[in-house]
Amino acid sequence: MAIDWQQYRCEDFFDELFEEPGKARPAAQRLADYLDDLTDSELVERRLAAELATKVMGISFTVYSEGKNVDRTWPFDLIPRVIALREWQKTEAGLVQRAAALNHFIEDIYNDQKIIKDKIFPAELLAESVNFRKQCVGMSPPHKVWAHICGSDLVRGKDGTVYVLEDNLRVPSGVSYMIENRMVMKRAFPELFENNTILPVDDYPSQLYDMLAAMSPRPLDQPNIVLLTPGIYNSAYFEHAWLAQRMGIELVEGPDLFVADDDCCYMRTIYGPERVDVIYRRIDDLFLDPEVFLEDSVLGTKGLMRAWLKGNLALANAPGAGAADDKVVYSYVPKMIKYYLDQDPILPNVPSYLCMNDKDRGYVLDNLDKLVVKPANESGGYGMLIGPRATKKERESFRKLIQANPRNYMAQPTLDISTAPILMPDDTVEPRHLDLRPFILSSGESTYVTTGGLTRVAMVRGSLVVNSSQGGGAKDTWVVDEEADAESDSAATQSQSQSQGSEGAQ
Repeated sequence: MAIDWQQYRCEDFFDELFEEPGKARPAAQRLADYLDDLTDSELVERRLAAELATKVMGISFTVYSEGKNVDRTWPFDLIPRVIALREWQKTEAGLVQRAAALNHFIEDIYNDQKIIKDKIFPAELLAESVNFRKQCVGMSPPHKVWAHICGSDLVRGKDGTVYVLEDNLRVPSGVSYMIENRMVMKRAFPELFENNTILPVDDYPSQLYDMLAAMSPRPLDQPNIVLLTPGIYNSAYFEHAWLAQRMGIELVEGPDLFVADDDCCYMRTIYGPERVDVIYRRIDDLFLDPEVFLEDSVLGTKGLMRAWLKGNLALANAPGAGAADDKVVYSYVPKMIKYYLDQDPILPNVPSYLCMNDKDRGYVLDNLDKLVVKPANESGGYGMLIGPRATKKERESFRKLIQANPRNYMAQPTLDISTAPILMPDDTVEPRHLDLRPFILSSGESTYVTTGGLTRVAMVRGSLVVNSSQGGGAKDTWVVDEEADAESDSAATQSQSQSQGSEGAQ
């Protein structure tokens, strides 16, 4: 027996797979039993199969280190995260609700600003937002959808409550790794997918394509859609190329496009210019159009904003959507849900302290050793202070940063976020902290949520940092239909009983 679940120490946190040592949660029971029955040699074989699949499939990411770009193989853990379907359905409903409220908010702040006039959202907060684009004021995209693709990060507290940690509305990444994780698992453990009702995730590219196609300003059966990438040195380039290939669309860089005198966007091809209807952009606003934003940008294309504002081009996500991708704005999302939808939030926020408020700032400065402090607009886990694990010097440095620019910082309590087992090099299992990033597609007519999402796991014992750029890894995420599995088991038992009865009669 390679894995001994009795030795798995999971008592200190909510564990995604186990209620207590040796006792798996119902949705994970089949998985635990299967892994428990594997021999040492079988486990080694499965590990090698996963490692080989990862390398053959070319799953990698780029780390920026000391001025160099280093490509690394995707760090993958063999033991999946398991979520019961019933629980997931509630989470899914909460994500749909949240995406709707955020799109209402973005549409509102670029037009009527009713939420500010009604004093629900502070005007000064918007005025100081680094991602609010005045160039978008008065614009209303089709169906009033600005954030077509959203990646919301979820964590689970010690009491089992699922919290939204943050919303990523600019260029959320990671969905390709979610699907590739599943493909690796199928190669390593094909029999698990035969004997368990695990909901699929591989329809995302087709769902994304359909949503992008529906955005086309021209009524075409096959609009011309392209994915705009910063290029091969971007940390998410693997994903850009992967998605373009899966959707059957062109992967382009800024110089591949131009905007003509008719305010339409065209792609340069060996056959001559081809009009582009939809751009799935994977570059930030400021680099998108040197005519409007950074003049020296070589990543974007001059005139894209002009084409978009004239309604001749669709952009996903829309420029300016990042105004809601702000860790300070995040704290107002529950109020947005109540204001725009007249509903109570299904998924709660993590309690937050806004340093722009005198009372909150005083509390944060007095409790830096107990809190996680985040800048408003950083991503990838950078620029963050984890108070309990920081040195006195680091805390004092953050104190000065907060005092100099309180609008740019917010703080949250250090959550005892949930764990799940990872397989160690010596084939033992240890708990590690993790989060979950589902992806939400909003077309204005319907909303699609991935079945599960990208589970990121802190591979270092005790660490809360799950970002791959800082040593984190990933797991496959299973949403398991327990009822279907129970019916399958019942049918199998009944069939076996009938077979035995027939044999006895003979």
